[in-house]
Formats: sequence, C-alpha cells, structure tokens
Amino acid sequence: MSAEIFVGMDVSQDCVDVAVHPGTAFQIAHDGSGITQAVERLHALQPTLIVLEATGDLEVPLTGALAAAGLPVVVINPRQVRDFARATGQLAKTDRLDAQVLARFAEAIRPPVRPVPDEQTQALAPLVARRRQLIEMLTAEKNRLRLAARPLQKRLQAHIIWLERELASTNTDLTSTIRLSPVWREKEEVLRSVPGVGPVLTTTLFANLPELGTLTRKEVAALAGVAPFPRDSGTLKGRRTIWGGRAHVRVALTACMRKLLTILNAMLKNGTPWRVASQPA
Repeated sequence: MSAEIFVGMDVSQDCVDVAVHPGTAFQIAHDGSGITQAVERLHALQPTLIVLEATGDLEVPLTGALAAAGLPVVVINPRQVRDFARATGQLAKTDRLDAQVLARFAEAIRPPVRPVPDEQTQALAPLVARRRQLIEMLTAEKNRLRLAARPLQKRLQAHIIWLERELASTNTDLTSTIRLSPVWREKEEVLRSVPGVGPVLTTTLFANLPELGTLTRKEVAALAGVAPFPRDSGTLKGRRTIWGGRAHVRVALTACMRKLLTILNAMLKNGTPWRVASQPA
C-alpha cells in the first residue's frame, strides 16, 4: 500500500509555498503559470488531502484549479491552524513553516472535503461583498455629515449621492445575476416564500452559504455560526453561546437565526415551499 501524502499550501500575494508530507517543499509564483505548475506536480503525487488557509479570496484561483483537476482540496479557517500550531509547540512563523504546519494539520485533523463553489457562486460573492462595503461607507458618511463643518457638508452630500447610486447599481447587478441562473431562480422562489426573507438574505445565502440544502440542520447551523456550543466541566454547566462560523451569514439572519436556518435548509433539501414546510408534523 502506498504511503498517504498530505500537502499544505501557504498563499501570499506573489508566491505560494508548498509543503509535501512526507516529502519535500517547493515554491511557485502566484500567477497562472505557477498555478498550472502546482496542479501538474500535485496531480502526479496523488495526495490524500491538500489544505490551504482562507486568505481574503487570494486562495480562490488556486483552489478552483486544484478542485477542477479532481484533487482533494480544503480551505481552512486560519484560527484553526494557529491553534494547531500553538498546540504542537510551533511558535516561529514564516511562509515556509506555515505550509509545513498546514501539511501536518491535514494529516492529524483530516478536515472533510467540501464541494468548491461553482463559477456562478464565485462571481456572486464579490457583488455581495461590494454591497456590504457600500452600506458601511454610506453609514459612516451619513454619521460624519451630522457633525461636519459647513464647508465639508456639500462634499459629504455629493459622496453620499454617489454611494447611493452605486448601491442601487449593485442591487440591480445582484438581481440580474440571480435571474440568469434557473437553479438560483427556483431556490429564490422557495426561500422568498418565507415571510420576512428578502433579496439581501437570499443573495447572502447563495454567495456565502452554498452548502445550504445539502447538510443536516446541526451541520448547517454550526457552519453559519448560530449553533450554541456547551462549556461544561465536571458538575459545572456553563452558558451555551454561539461563535465561529460565517459572520456575514449570521449578521444577515439576525433575529431569524437558528430556527429560520433549519426551516430554509429543510425546504431546499425537499423542495417544499414555506406553507407546507411550516405545517406541524
């Protein structure tokens, strides 16, 4: 039986450090030719698992290329890797060492491989992120306007008008993107049948929680960060709190939280509209 091979890849702006365990380490340029080279070398190795950290979407092109080549790749929350490194006594930090820690993390933890978002979802996510940024800037500028000196008020008002136009244009683009996909149109109709669910929540779920409808209620609640975790020790029963998960999804859900997410997950899983799904069993 051939030995299992685990790969850690530390992605930066200009290069990618790759650690193969057991094996060697190498570095590639973070561009099209470098990604192609990495895919070819790793495909020849047939690794058991490849692990990368989430690095603000820098990892997306590489992850997509690896997944398209049929390689088992997982993107991990950096917090998990930092905790693992500290637990193993690894305090020094360089890109090369980070790649080695990722390879050891892959061997020890073996996180499950999840489907990589398709091209449509990858195109939708930046639009959703841009909408969120515009709202944050609008809120900040409106707050400044209330306290601004008279000479600055005109400039702030002009910027607010521009931001509002950009927000309206982004909302139009989001609606058009959803309507171009028959699958998304069908899912949106199911989700929007729930009272209180609007375009902001549906686009956020499509972009940031593409696993919705494929997981159990407990799995999807934990993934979104709305599952309460116990903090018990001996006879002490600690307070259950929610943490971790995908913050943008949790914010969009707000008061609906776990109950709504459970219903939405079941609806998409069974293709059942709200009026049927909400009936008591």
